[in-house]
Amino acid sequence: MGLKDLRMKLSIIPQEPTLFKGSIRANLDPLGLYSDDDIWKALEKCQLKETISRLRNLLDSSVNDEGGNWSLGQRQLFCLGRVLLKRNKILVLDEATASIDSATDAILQRIIRQEFAECTVITVAHRVPTVIDSDMVLVLSYGKLVEYDEPSKLMNVNSSFSKLVAEYWSSLRKNSSSNISSQQH
Repeated sequence: MGLKDLRMKLSIIPQEPTLFKGSIRANLDPLGLYSDDDIWKALEKCQLKETISRLRNLLDSSVNDEGGNWSLGQRQLFCLGRVLLKRNKILVLDEATASIDSATDAILQRIIRQEFAECTVITVAHRVPTVIDSDMVLVLSYGKLVEYDEPSKLMNVNSSFSKLVAEYWSSLRKNSSSNISSQQH
């Protein structure tokens, strides 16, 4: 498969959301392939319809260079809107939720589960909750394949994945107990 074909068949939501100077419409549909109705439907699904509906120029409202006039979470939701429009069968999430707040992370995860249930979703992540309900988990260490199996099977053995999960929950408990103790003083 050629690079051009691959790019047309694959959608990516990167860690650093990419927006370009121009309009909301051009950022969601850079090739002008979709109707306004399609764009509004995608905006509704990615939780931006209400915000954009309040703007004077609606879909023609401006986006500053690199999306500087939008929050990081909103920029990530724009990227989600873009992939919702394309509807490719393969979606790659490259640390897509690493730099957004937990509320936006939850929105993103819920929408991806709903809208891409029949697609192949490849998730690159360090956060355990992001991958725990995946069909299959591939664990890499220093660029080498360490494990590949269903999360439930990896949790039932002394695996690298089960150790990562244990470390994650341990750090959460430690952080929550230090927050509780600091609030009590």
